[in-house]
Amino acid sequence: MDRLAALELFVRVVDTASFSAVARDQGVGQPAVSKAVGQLETWLGVSLLLRSTRSVAPTEAGRIFYERAKRMIEESEEAVLAARGSGYGLSGKLRVSTSVCFGRLHVIPRLSEFLAENPDLEIELVLDDRHVDLVNEGVDLALRMGPMPDSGMTARRIAEGRRVVVATPAYLQRHGTPMSPHELINHQAVIYSRGAGWSSWTFRKGSEEASVELQGRLKMTAAEGLREAVNRDLGFTIGSEWNFWPELKSGKLVELLPDWTLPPTYLFAVYPTGRLATTKARAFASFIERLMSA
Repeated sequence: MDRLAALELFVRVVDTASFSAVARDQGVGQPAVSKAVGQLETWLGVSLLLRSTRSVAPTEAGRIFYERAKRMIEESEEAVLAARGSGYGLSGKLRVSTSVCFGRLHVIPRLSEFLAENPDLEIELVLDDRHVDLVNEGVDLALRMGPMPDSGMTARRIAEGRRVVVATPAYLQRHGTPMSPHELINHQAVIYSRGAGWSSWTFRKGSEEASVELQGRLKMTAAEGLREAVNRDLGFTIGSEWNFWPELKSGKLVELLPDWTLPPTYLFAVYPTGRLATTKARAFASFIERLMSA
């Protein structure tokens, strides 16, 4: 058995905590799986797994090796996808979770390209602003923005975007245009309230720094509501440029304080815990990565 195949078996044993489960999944005998892992241990000169009659768990060296081995397998499969190019079709069903706003603005408009490249692939988009349980809801890939919690999920950062302050020209005509971050406290903010920390912001310009606590009578728990409220002249907001790019491009919204920067936002491809990401899930994540970089 080649080393890459042995690596994949080892990773699956750690994921399932069972030699027999991996053997059944691969259609081989349990001794073959044990032998492959044993050969890895001999080659490395360390014990990777703690074995008992009831369970299998990685040693400290095994945990370190597991993380690197898992990523190596993923990267090798990504390299195969890149080499084969768009002419290599994927098949079956792919279930992708993302927020309503991001899905509507960035995923759905470009889906035809991915589907055309993969005519045997069926995609189900789970549009939901909550973070769904990927394993229990059968999701192959989630596209998530913001900081990633330390939950043990397999995640890869695929894009970085700006946060911006935006308002309509009509709102600014009535209330004036703030020229510094501190002037924002004299205006009505539409605040995204899904979780803590969305009303306190630190702006930077060169060596200058300004911290602001937003004031507003209107709060929203969904980005779609935030977009609608700002577009209806109800106030300014701070959010991802991705969520407002159509209006910024058309001039319906204006970016305020462009000389000041806010902490960036990140887009992550998140895969279910406990199993390797599927080839089609990684292919779709790479497609979105290329899309966002453009």
